[in-house]
Amino acid sequence: MDATGRLDGEPVPGCRPKPSGDRSVPDLEDQDRSWSRAASRYDDLFLDPFRPGVENPLLNAIRAIPDPASKTVADLGCGTGPLLPHLIGRFGRVVALDFAPKMVELAKKRLKASAIPGGDRVEFVVRPMDRLDDFRGAFDVAVAVNSIVMPDVRDIDRTLAAVRASLRPGGVFLGIMPAMDAIHYHTMLLNDEALDRGLDPEEAERHATFQGEHHFYEFAFGRFEFQGLRQKFWQPFEIEHRFAKAGFPKVELEKVLYPWDETITGGPTFADFPRSWDWSFRAVAP
Repeated sequence: MDATGRLDGEPVPGCRPKPSGDRSVPDLEDQDRSWSRAASRYDDLFLDPFRPGVENPLLNAIRAIPDPASKTVADLGCGTGPLLPHLIGRFGRVVALDFAPKMVELAKKRLKASAIPGGDRVEFVVRPMDRLDDFRGAFDVAVAVNSIVMPDVRDIDRTLAAVRASLRPGGVFLGIMPAMDAIHYHTMLLNDEALDRGLDPEEAERHATFQGEHHFYEFAFGRFEFQGLRQKFWQPFEIEHRFAKAGFPKVELEKVLYPWDETITGGPTFADFPRSWDWSFRAVAP
């Protein structure tokens, strides 16, 4: 048993979720309440794509925006505000939006505590991401980090269309999507590791299923549920398909690469293999 009370080898506790160690049935509540409830534990529940050791092409894409001081950027689904320090001081105007009031409250506190110059000028908005009518054509850049995760694809389609309408011509939409294909990849590695230890195929599959926490996933439709939180995981072809439906003629994809460490079940065991990933995207409004 380690210092957190988990058994050795047991998963650690979302958009990209850390392993939870929780085998309970999800409590299905309204998502705004569930995400607000999870706000204080956000850093414990979810992998941080901005932490040291992560290879994150999104940051380079943000730095590549020309003349940012003259532009308006929107952090859509800002959560507790981990992206905001990368936007404040770079862009002329920053809008941070989230549908969970507690997330916005913590983002405000985070900025105040950080004393980042310009943090007091961030415009916070509490509402769902598909309600951007009053921001139509207002943004030069929109960023969505692990927030296009609505379990109902109709909500996703409405949200992507709303983001498209909120961008000025030539505006850039950047972000990160949790990768379902990476879960399949991790499952393969867990299964192979068990076989290499001498387990028979059936036992190895049970091991991979348990350690990969498959009971939280609905693989056919790319959904994940944990403690009342429901979210969409993405295959790359889905990203291309839904962006095209929303009016983005092309979306460029790159991998956000996570280190094989304790935040991923069995991580150090797989140090010699290519790293696990989420998808970073870039799309330009015509």
